[in-house]
Amino acid sequence: MKVRILHDAELDLLDGYSFYEMQSPGLGDYFLDSLYADIDSLLLFASSHETHFGYHRLLARRFPFAIFYQVNAGVIEVWAILDCRQDPRKLKGRLL
Repeated sequence: MKVRILHDAELDLLDGYSFYEMQSPGLGDYFLDSLYADIDSLLLFASSHETHFGYHRLLARRFPFAIFYQVNAGVIEVWAILDCRQDPRKLKGRLL
């Protein structure tokens, strides 16, 4: 099995990086390292997470973000990486 991060999810990572890097230099790098570690864990635990809006949802361990993914033909596709502090209607709108 392999992991594929889709374009919109990559943009979500860049947005998160920019936000945290503005808070404190180096924090953006820590954010990316943490989220990539969470994404890598999908190789072991894919499909074991609850589903929301038709996607499995993995809650990040160190930051208030959720990783939304689907498993198709042996490929884990990461569709979105969203800040859980957003309005739930905005999250739903992004995923539907």
